[in-house]
Amino acid sequence: MKISALRSVLLPAALAGGAALLALVPAAPRVAPDPGNAGLKLPAGFGALVVAETGGKARHLAVTPEGTVYVKLNKPTTKGGILVLKPTATGKATVASGFGNYGGTGIYLKNGYLYASSDKDVYRYKLDAKGEVISPSQPELVVAGLKLGQEHESKSIVLDNAGNLYVNVGAYSNSCQVKDREKGSMGIPNCPVLDSAGGIWQFKADGQRQRQAQGTRYTTGLRNVVGLDWNAKDNQLFVMQHGRDQLHDIFPAMYDEKTSAQLPAECMYALKLGDNAGWPYIYYDPAKHEKMLAPEYGGDGKKAVTDKYIDPVAAYPAHMAPNALLFYTGSMFPAKYRNGAFIAFHGSWNRAPEPQMGYFVAFQPFKDGRPSGPYEVFADNFAGSAAKTASGRADHRPCGLAQGPDGSLYVSDDSKGTIFRIVYNK
Repeated sequence: MKISALRSVLLPAALAGGAALLALVPAAPRVAPDPGNAGLKLPAGFGALVVAETGGKARHLAVTPEGTVYVKLNKPTTKGGILVLKPTATGKATVASGFGNYGGTGIYLKNGYLYASSDKDVYRYKLDAKGEVISPSQPELVVAGLKLGQEHESKSIVLDNAGNLYVNVGAYSNSCQVKDREKGSMGIPNCPVLDSAGGIWQFKADGQRQRQAQGTRYTTGLRNVVGLDWNAKDNQLFVMQHGRDQLHDIFPAMYDEKTSAQLPAECMYALKLGDNAGWPYIYYDPAKHEKMLAPEYGGDGKKAVTDKYIDPVAAYPAHMAPNALLFYTGSMFPAKYRNGAFIAFHGSWNRAPEPQMGYFVAFQPFKDGRPSGPYEVFADNFAGSAAKTASGRADHRPCGLAQGPDGSLYVSDDSKGTIFRIVYNK
């Protein structure tokens, strides 16, 4: 007998007092993890599987209510810069198609549209009732001509619930020196980078060909933000900043190598219009819990700054490169994860002589709209081994996060292009 026919017999019986008969109805199939959880280390009750191998540098990703996965590639392949992954009954997916002739990082679903960014523009694609792009070769150009430098060029994006689009425009500099990353070079007064970069710009989500000057500089003083998300519960934008590099290399008399490996913190900020997070004039010291004056602007590793700039709401070890932020709103995972934040740490390259760190997905508990308590390593061993982590030669590097319609967590890897999926089956 088919399930539908069996239900037609059992459900009326249950309503008549035979509720026990419902136990005979098979439950919805659960997604089975791969053997060994696809190599990942997870908390008890969680499992992981490889959804697909994209063959490209998979940056951010988005999942429709129907389970279709859209993956933004750093550089387009023969299929395009956005890959379309179609779900299968096993919980995995096939790379069905692709579109878009541009690379980039940002991708986001909102109100019947798929938004995607190159390193200088933001596009949107109308979706049909099945969550499929209607005209993949004819997107709307929402924002055009964003500032593009030689570093921190990716444009990550998110939307709020009031019709606004937020775009990171990373600083095309490490610390706004006269000569970038050169030993002893001091900072440029009134850093001109901040005029067009080093912050978050706000645009109308349904606008057409908006130029950067037409947008609003929502927040300034952020060196580079790759991970960001809108906290719907708190109705506020949260971002993860990549902290500055090379304190020892540039100012060896003030910072030894070990100190430079541990400074500054990678910081989470809760933002509102007009906020200034302080780059390049300050950095955050996680041991002292203070904002410190940057050496390029007269600091010596000891001078703290107490006003003018906002404080981070959480701080994490230096140089781990937080590349994605996701507030979890699903029901698959245990209650402790609801409305908390997942962070994908892409991994460090400049912690020598200390071991490299990162290459994992962390969970940050939240309470009353703010981080509460220390972060936890949630999904680890993307690198493949402790030795590969320490050396920085990781097999996989977490980059993007997305929540599936069932509450599972998708993780992209921009090293080999693997898409992982984490489920809870306990």
